[in-house]
Amino acid sequence: MAGTGAPRPRRRALRSVLRAALVVAVVFAVLVGLLWSVQRRLVYLPGGGPLPAAADAVPGGRDVRLATADGLTLGAWFVPGPAADAPAVLVANGNGGHRGLRAPLARALSSAGLAVLLFDYRGYGGNPGSPSEAGLALDVRAARSWLLEEAAVPEERLLYLGESLGCAVVTELAVEHPPAGLLLRSPFVDLAAVGREHYPFLPVRALLRDRYPVAEQVARVRAPTTVVYGGADTIVPPAQSRRVADAAAQLHRRVEVPGADHNDAVLLDGEALVDAVVELAALAGGR
Repeated sequence: MAGTGAPRPRRRALRSVLRAALVVAVVFAVLVGLLWSVQRRLVYLPGGGPLPAAADAVPGGRDVRLATADGLTLGAWFVPGPAADAPAVLVANGNGGHRGLRAPLARALSSAGLAVLLFDYRGYGGNPGSPSEAGLALDVRAARSWLLEEAAVPEERLLYLGESLGCAVVTELAVEHPPAGLLLRSPFVDLAAVGREHYPFLPVRALLRDRYPVAEQVARVRAPTTVVYGGADTIVPPAQSRRVADAAAQLHRRVEVPGADHNDAVLLDGEALVDAVVELAALAGGR
């Protein structure tokens, strides 16, 4: 007698497909859960200490300590300018390493007649705490406060320089406290946009705890803004840096360095970058 329903081989095949789909779904869910829990370890790549004394890293540099609003003490190096009213540059690092890796930039800016503050975020360079978007916002405010209150830098002489992730840090600060000039080196549109470039198979925007909406916020910054980026950047696509420049409310200049990748020396402390900072300082009447 003929049976009813699908033949047994077909039912077995269907059950196999369903089991496979269930396995894939479970694996995906586990992967997403794992990434949710460890995502900040993928975003923030701190370098630890010990670090040399400031004077050993940058001629004329001195070690200083920054106090954050939530009670942390952060290490920093300050390099005074040639005169008390010299323009000062607050440098916000990218997501990797520590301030020691930015010593060549500090030396180049100092040689150009600018004061410089290099500092490490919480969790970086031997500092206490763990990095997060909210935490880094407190850290950069501590750096700005130190420059204004302890180093007596006039607000109209204070420039912000952000590097990659640091672009987001100083842009958020600039919305609340506009600088004399804002320089963004290799900025991304927002963290989810650059995350999708590296993890296209994941729902990055839904997963991220930290947002860093650079393009959205730079549209609200009332300060001359220069965007510098590499034409061959494999970490932050040049198209994203161009979109940030397009969004800037007061774009002064965009500088594309042909053939330069994200961490090439020309973008870390090269002539194009330093000249762009000096040009912004001149707009502030500091040169």
